[in-house]
Amino acid sequence: MLRVTADTNVIISGLNFSGNPRRILNLAEAGVIHLAVSDAILDEVASVLRREKFGWPEAEIEWALNQISRFTEHVEPKQRIDVITEDPTDNRILECAAASGCEYLVTGDNHLLKLGKFAGMKIVKPSDFLEIQSHQGHAR
Repeated sequence: MLRVTADTNVIISGLNFSGNPRRILNLAEAGVIHLAVSDAILDEVASVLRREKFGWPEAEIEWALNQISRFTEHVEPKQRIDVITEDPTDNRILECAAASGCEYLVTGDNHLLKLGKFAGMKIVKPSDFLEIQSHQGHAR
């Protein structure tokens, strides 16, 4: 089973729209992939859902976070990472991914995508991850 961390933007998109980010959340919920999250990721998801662009009510945010917690591994990063200076919050995503020992970090964020790899994990777009995952599934 592939070990994955999804960036906040992937989780937000998966909660709000159909498409590849939703497919990734569905794979995690079905137990096909192992998805790791941290407090920093969940806090950022809640913060973004509260913004005017999405305007989710508190009760729905709480429900969504509870649902996500049901099918994800919650990790507590011990190592502080500071490799992305343009957007330091991206480092929290790397911390979660490194702490979980994931193989893939799935993101649409250009700061993270520019890295390509970090601490042994590949950093890929949702569409690329789904392509990789589909080939893994057929290899069994």
